[in-house]
Amino acid sequence: MIHYIKGKLIEKSPVHAVVDSNGVAYHLNISLNTFSKLPEGPEALLYVHFHVNGNDFSFVLYGFHDETERDIFRKLISVSGVGPNTARMILSGMTVDELKQVIANRDVGSLKRIKGIGEKTAERMVVDLHDKIYKQGEAILEKISLGHNTVKQEALAALSSLGLDKTKTEKLLDKLLQGQKDLSLEELIKQVLKQL
Repeated sequence: MIHYIKGKLIEKSPVHAVVDSNGVAYHLNISLNTFSKLPEGPEALLYVHFHVNGNDFSFVLYGFHDETERDIFRKLISVSGVGPNTARMILSGMTVDELKQVIANRDVGSLKRIKGIGEKTAERMVVDLHDKIYKQGEAILEKISLGHNTVKQEALAALSSLGLDKTKTEKLLDKLLQGQKDLSLEELIKQVLKQL
């Protein structure tokens, strides 16, 4: 199957990237963590998870900045009740290191704060993944900072594409930006995902 795609980064947003590799443009769904690590330059390399949707047999590509995040994503979707979009939302709401810490500490409460994760699913994640994730090495932690007025619009577009209610999300974004005007796009999205 596809291990990675390397080529010209022709489009990026907090939820997807388009990479042109030898004249073929690949649309990859990405997490906020991967978005924050995409290069500013024209070249990009994304590790790929090829997913077949069982309902309609459509194919979806998920892209990751490194193999560690892809491995965690694959472990997440192995848990009953956690699909690829939920796994992507988890990896948008916390870094790989934060997720490892939450699982290691058996912190069900932190997992329940993520949209789409109920108590039973959170408990199942902790039970199924504790030994697998606890033993993994550390991931790189980076933050992005976008200091212009499009942060709210980009955050709203990203969160809407993850399936969140646009009206509620916009109200929460306004509230968060009133209190902390210098929030980066990554931090803003994380805070919304924790509060909705």
